[in-house]
Amino acid sequence: MSPRTLDDATVTGIVTDATTAPSMHNAQPWRFRYHRGSRTFALRADLERALPHGDPATRGLHLGCGAALLNLRVAAGQAGHRTATTLLPVPADPALLATVRLDARHAMPDEALTDLYPAIHERHTSRYPFADRQIPESVRTDLSEAARREGAQFAWVTPPHLQTVLALISDAEGYDHMDPDRAAEERSWIRDTSAEAPVDGIPDYALGPRKRAGMAPARDFAGLRPVPGRPFSDFERHPQLALLSTAGDAPTDWLRAGQALERVLLLATLHGVTASFATQALEWPELRWILRDPVSGTGHVQMVVRLGYGPSGPRTPRRPVGQVLTIGP
Repeated sequence: MSPRTLDDATVTGIVTDATTAPSMHNAQPWRFRYHRGSRTFALRADLERALPHGDPATRGLHLGCGAALLNLRVAAGQAGHRTATTLLPVPADPALLATVRLDARHAMPDEALTDLYPAIHERHTSRYPFADRQIPESVRTDLSEAARREGAQFAWVTPPHLQTVLALISDAEGYDHMDPDRAAEERSWIRDTSAEAPVDGIPDYALGPRKRAGMAPARDFAGLRPVPGRPFSDFERHPQLALLSTAGDAPTDWLRAGQALERVLLLATLHGVTASFATQALEWPELRWILRDPVSGTGHVQMVVRLGYGPSGPRTPRRPVGQVLTIGP
């Protein structure tokens, strides 16, 4: 297979697609560089966008960058290029999270990955109520298989363990309210769209309604801050949650988890399933380890995902691609 020409416009389009990935507080903690000579993308952590209080170990940062990495692989495949990905290629430079070489000899095509491309710009985090409608077992199996293909486990929370998970999330929310530094950090990423045109963070129009009733975890990023016109709504009585886990708990595992998460989310979008995240208990080490199902759980929980049928969330802003991409020789 002879390498296809990759002009700057195509490079820019691939990175634009990559940056639609979700990230903690929509901080978008990534930077990309494309090297024309080696036909290689480099993904770096933008540590100026780290969250020292909510994510001191940068685990969440790595998950977000891993999700962007998966999107980049999907977009490159859609453009007709096979990809070979190396995680943390330079141990002495841990901020260099990954390299993606195009059309390398040993690169293998992944048609199932390319099939996900139509979902890249359709996937949005939804902070709205979902219907109490069961996700079919065939869809559940497909989503679990998608995570497995990226080296992670996607296990649906069973009723015996669900109450434990919901209680841990509630406990974490209480801890958050008692930590003024975390609360201030979270508020700093909320954007008032009446005063600005945001390029990052969580705009007020994407906060979703306040929860009036229901068992579903619904993180309220507004906290005690009033948002004019924001309604109350009843959420699901029977939330459908899944735990994304990896065998290890090192930066490479976090990057794999981010890729697995995005692969699951894109496939869920194609199935008409919407998703949001319940990360509160993951942000407290003393609670995170209890999230794993004591009977069937394995590995380290990296994400709690809420899935169901309901409105897709509104599109949230992204930084201009010129801020996150450089192209060099």
